Amino acid sequence: MIILERCRIAPPDSVEELRLPLTFLDMFWTDSFPVRRLLFYEFPCSGSHFTDKIIPNVKTSLSLALLHFPPFAGHLLHPLGPGMPEIQFKNGDSVSVVFAEADDDFSYLIGNHPRDAEKFYPLLPDLPPVIHVDNSRLVPLLAVQVTLFPDHGVSVGLINQHVVGDARTTVNFIKSWATMCRSGGDAEFLVDKSLHPVHDRCLIKDPTGKLLEKNWNYMRSLGSEPQRRVSLQNKVRATFVMKEADIQKLKNVAARAMGPDSDHHVSAFTLTCGYVWSCLAKSGAAVGEDDGIDQFFFPADYRARLDPPLPPSYFGNCLGFFFLKSPRSQLIGDSGFIVAVMLIGEAIYKRFRCNKEEIMKSAGDWADQLAAVDWNRVLATAGSPRFDVYDADFGWGKPNKYESMAVDSGFLMSVCKTGKNLEIGLCLAKIKMDAFATIFNHGLLGTESIT
Repeated sequence: MIILERCRIAPPDSVEELRLPLTFLDMFWTDSFPVRRLLFYEFPCSGSHFTDKIIPNVKTSLSLALLHFPPFAGHLLHPLGPGMPEIQFKNGDSVSVVFAEADDDFSYLIGNHPRDAEKFYPLLPDLPPVIHVDNSRLVPLLAVQVTLFPDHGVSVGLINQHVVGDARTTVNFIKSWATMCRSGGDAEFLVDKSLHPVHDRCLIKDPTGKLLEKNWNYMRSLGSEPQRRVSLQNKVRATFVMKEADIQKLKNVAARAMGPDSDHHVSAFTLTCGYVWSCLAKSGAAVGEDDGIDQFFFPADYRARLDPPLPPSYFGNCLGFFFLKSPRSQLIGDSGFIVAVMLIGEAIYKRFRCNKEEIMKSAGDWADQLAAVDWNRVLATAGSPRFDVYDADFGWGKPNKYESMAVDSGFLMSVCKTGKNLEIGLCLAKIKMDAFATIFNHGLLGTESIT
């Protein structure tokens, strides 16, 4: 890896300073691990083209994107004493950017097959160090790395703090930046108002008036230990594609098992998560893991669920949490897929069939439920099938591969829409990944026998 340039990119001087208070939904992310993403583009170009054309365009368009999304250039103000955290952008704030050149095998990195999980990290930037000032910590929120693979392609790596916004917020930013890079300005972005960030935090209503303080106290009780990257020794990452036809097959199987009058929410998300959860339980059993209680945790975008609904471009975190449990013996049985789908589908149906005024009714329990999660026995989701990061075209065509580093934790599966298909990302010990791949693929080939 050759570092070509390190720089800081700021929005234009015309941007006004901004302070965003955190909502009770943001509080859960004040000390979470940063979110890392990689986009790969097959775009054969020379080193001179990268230096003379791509680097200047990336710099100019990123500055312009930060004009419209200034919080990404700012910091999280994290008080060490009294007070509440908030997002701040001040004049002079900027984003750390690295431009690099790699000689790695581009085709290997963009494959779906199991790949060495460590291979991806040189393509990702580090966030700048935390600044300590006035009994507070100032936490940088975003860093970017753009890497050339000469005559093969380009990767865009991003790392951001989740507290600045959920996946919908970050994907909106990435797609907006890509549009500005491709078009050479923000005229196209200004026309598409669906991407314009809405910063009004008053749109998020605390259902009890006490959850902001409760969730902040919960996060402070966890302490603020240095965030170390998880060990990836002997781990591989792989991508599994759930084609539209596969999802339809699973839907048919679920419909036969549950009947026409079932009170369950059966969607592509429900079916995919249920299938992966049961396959993971079976692969764990296949490699000798202990029996016990398995858990499933997933966030859901609440923007359209609230009353009144929030704009899709609401900037921040607007996620509701779901917590499920099942004995592994049920998930690995002949009806494991149906057990998983029914648990997930029933939870979604019960939550969202309520009046919109009651959607947040369970929010007061989320901190306690998070504290009770056994992170060694849980599967959680990152991403969503509702938005397509594969639309992010910087002028080099659409991405050929998206990778979420969140899966490297070992308990997360990434879910990403690509056209009419869904991509599932996992990072597991190689022996377990091999078992999972066999069970996953065999099950889809023989869907008629899945119950």
